[in-house]
Amino acid sequence: MAGATLVRLKVHPGAREDRLSARGPDAYEAWVRAPAERGLANAAALGLLARALGCPAKALVLVKGAASPSKIVRRLGA
Repeated sequence: MAGATLVRLKVHPGAREDRLSARGPDAYEAWVRAPAERGLANAAALGLLARALGCPAKALVLVKGAASPSKIVRRLGA
């Protein structure tokens, strides 16, 4: 798919602080304070990732892993 990049993201909900760590060129690990309910942790993790990638949060789409700690995120327009 032209104009999109896939990124692997592992999320740890309920952490003491929000932080993001790069694990490779297309892999990140996020610790978020938000709980793993109603998509709150997913939204917080996507916000952290968007800031790190320098793109708006709307440019990130969760492709796989909505209910799992390991996720695949598509960055549109990359």
